[in-house]
Amino acid sequence: MSKKKILIFDDDTAILEVISIIFEENGYQVEISETSHDILERVERYRPDVILMDNWIPKIGGVEATKLLKNHEEFKNIPVIYVTANNDIVALAEEAQADDYVAKPFNLEDLEDKVAKYMQEQI
Repeated sequence: MSKKKILIFDDDTAILEVISIIFEENGYQVEISETSHDILERVERYRPDVILMDNWIPKIGGVEATKLLKNHEEFKNIPVIYVTANNDIVALAEEAQADDYVAKPFNLEDLEDKVAKYMQEQI
């Protein structure tokens, strides 16, 4: 069975490093990106099972990137978990059409649980 894939968009390299290590230790395959303007190309190439999306990301931002994905016929069903330190996270996640959200600073267990939940739904 092939590994479940996570694609993480975040411009904070420290966070990317920590999340990558955690998920790789949990048996996932992880790809990271510090920009989101090429989200459709990245998703096309990598075919992730779940996407973690930061709000403050260079070029087009998390909301726009997520909307691009959710308005794409082929990719709209890939779960997107919005991850941000913004106070309006609920409104932002809703505007972006994200499937779920986790507030920063996040509890790693919460994040792992949410990813696991969406991975289950992909089977």
